[in-house]
Amino acid sequence: MTPEPMDPTAAFRELGRINLGETDLEGVLATVAGLAKRTVPGAYEVSVTLIRDRGPHTVASTGTAADHIDKWQYERSSGPCLDACRQGSTLMVDDVSAERRWPGWEAVAGSVGVGSTLSVGLPIREHVAGALNVYATSINNFDDDAVRLTETFAGYAAVALANAHLYDTTVTLAGHMQTAMESRAVIEQAKGIIMGQRHCSADEAFTILSRASQESNRKLRDVAAELVDRAQRG
Repeated sequence: MTPEPMDPTAAFRELGRINLGETDLEGVLATVAGLAKRTVPGAYEVSVTLIRDRGPHTVASTGTAADHIDKWQYERSSGPCLDACRQGSTLMVDDVSAERRWPGWEAVAGSVGVGSTLSVGLPIREHVAGALNVYATSINNFDDDAVRLTETFAGYAAVALANAHLYDTTVTLAGHMQTAMESRAVIEQAKGIIMGQRHCSADEAFTILSRASQESNRKLRDVAAELVDRAQRG
């Protein structure tokens, strides 16, 4: 069932309501793709491409046609969505059947009923690039107004993507810090137990703990946790 078209203002408002604390990055991108499909006139399918260290991949799409076209490009490292990603530019194909810049691409796009395409680069951060890809069934689908609308929408999408990445990075860092703090706390407890048992200094207690870790080939935190647990059980 084709979703009802959406007024651009309403779409941007909806994009601004994304709560990064309640969804992951893929959820954000799925929302971006869905809103773009409902917002850009004549949009048949929409996808979001990201290029990271492991290469390009589609992180969100509204249908199998977009997936099919994107996959062909990734496998050959050639195509409009990849060029838009790498250049951070807007790249339009008015008539897929007449396109020859990426040999073979026109046949793949045409085979799923696509007549024209529009890809807008979404620079997110260093070492990561992206593109919002809009596929239409008719040729010459994207007039100047449609291009400006897509670029404006892509600007909102880029901000959402950047914020999602920042949130994800912050949450990961917070998790690592929490783990580090917990590890330090249990190690300090273990040192205190050793100091009490052997009447030694803090440095000597840490040396004893480190030696036990090396000899057992276990993490220092695990050795410390076992010592603390054993002491608590009496």
